[in-house]
Amino acid sequence: MASNRHLSRIIALQSLFESAFCDFNLEAKRTQAEKSKKIKETVERNVTEFASGEQNKDFALSIAKGVIDNESRIDEIIKPAAPEWPIEQIALVDLTILRMSVYELLFAKEEVPPKVAINEAVELAKAFGGPRSSKFVNGVLGTIYRASDKYNPADDKKPPEKKEDEKAKK
Repeated sequence: MASNRHLSRIIALQSLFESAFCDFNLEAKRTQAEKSKKIKETVERNVTEFASGEQNKDFALSIAKGVIDNESRIDEIIKPAAPEWPIEQIALVDLTILRMSVYELLFAKEEVPPKVAINEAVELAKAFGGPRSSKFVNGVLGTIYRASDKYNPADDKKPPEKKEDEKAKK
């Protein structure tokens, strides 16, 4: 199941990247309805091509549509978490990964544990971003999560080392 979700996130990333890239190249911006229709078609095509399965399609589509429907709100959350990087200057793949993860962290109807959403984003950044993308994505998402209502300070605490580990180190 987990690998299916990872594959679904990859498909959502590819679909959202394609959509954002097309928007960037269009002179006239598409309406919200046009974007929603187009992202559905793009996800369906990518699922058929790369990962046939209803489960993959549903999860990938829920992320992609969620990002499209909440894009401006998500960007407003990203801006203060990355003050040195205006939205227009963030690499498109990094921005797409951030948007997906912020959607999963804060907007998705289906609860995704914060550590899972952040870890998945870091893995996507390692696979598809530049050499420093994973650190950038991790830092921005950590800042966003700590500022959110879902933040639990206990998540930051590392488990205490076992005494056996200390003996083994000596």
